[in-house]
Amino acid sequence: MIQNFTLKSPLDMHIHVRDADMLSLVAPYSAECFAGGIIMPNIAPPIMSLVALHSYRKRVLAACGNNLFLPYMTMFLKNYDDALIEEAAAHIAAMKLYPAGVTTNSEEGAKNIDSLEPQLKTMEALGIPLSVHAETHSHNLFHREQNFLPILEYIAKRFPKLKIIFEHISTKDGLKLVADYENIYATITLHHMTLTVDDLMGERLNPHLYCKPIVKAEHHRDAVLEAALGAGEKIMFGSDSAPHPKSAKESGLAPAGIFSAPALLPKLAEIFEKHGKLENLQKFACDNATKIYEISPPEKYVTLEKAEYTVPAVCKNQKAEVIPLFAGEKCGWRIKSVE
Repeated sequence: MIQNFTLKSPLDMHIHVRDADMLSLVAPYSAECFAGGIIMPNIAPPIMSLVALHSYRKRVLAACGNNLFLPYMTMFLKNYDDALIEEAAAHIAAMKLYPAGVTTNSEEGAKNIDSLEPQLKTMEALGIPLSVHAETHSHNLFHREQNFLPILEYIAKRFPKLKIIFEHISTKDGLKLVADYENIYATITLHHMTLTVDDLMGERLNPHLYCKPIVKAEHHRDAVLEAALGAGEKIMFGSDSAPHPKSAKESGLAPAGIFSAPALLPKLAEIFEKHGKLENLQKFACDNATKIYEISPPEKYVTLEKAEYTVPAVCKNQKAEVIPLFAGEKCGWRIKSVE
């Protein structure tokens, strides 16, 4: 029976670390156990210039402290001219497409895809990946991802050399699209491979599990879990860890986002071992991402051991307080060492 398991340079390819007091609270949870990660640009105001990008990167690194962690930065996709995109190419891992108003701080997002075709063409030529929050504004919250699939398919066909990252994929239908198109890849979150709508609002509403895309029915959850466990070369881990203050989540207008960073690697090890797929965790949590993004993360070895770990009930500093995913719950694996 395996008692210890070591990951080389684990990566989280979709992180929201926010800014200011929240940044100082949450960034260390990712930086302690990951070698690097894709930092999302939807802070307030969003990252839409190189000046803002460089400034934010400095703040992220400062919040990570002495931890060995490389932030791979992104910019909010807008109607930039070619010169800016060409200059940005050396400093970003991807451009992020947000439909306007579809999630936190996305009001500056795209209202239609046609207006962005010149930028997508330039990105395709320069080899800059397109990261996509793939949801529409349809009234049925549970169908917003499926309703976006024709748009994603159009982009994939129109720009066949453009590398498209289907972020936080949450449906069986979405996974089929990834399989059907050579240039579409996907990130999978811990919450979409473990939770269903019953967890969110079965016996009572749990606002700390409200996220976008919303957690789905069991058959979608099972398909996402199967894809993660299989660790196919187009699938990679991206937590979409997205903290909001406890007070905001427990108000009458809870914002969308799940803060999962404190639970990630222990829970992933527990799930992959439970399903007899622990050997695939290295591919899912690192190797696939390095090939997809063509990156070489810092060398960092994280050893997990089969021993009890309790996820913090709350994470807080003097000015911020957040409830994490699986708060207060016990996990069968824990981080033993980081070297």
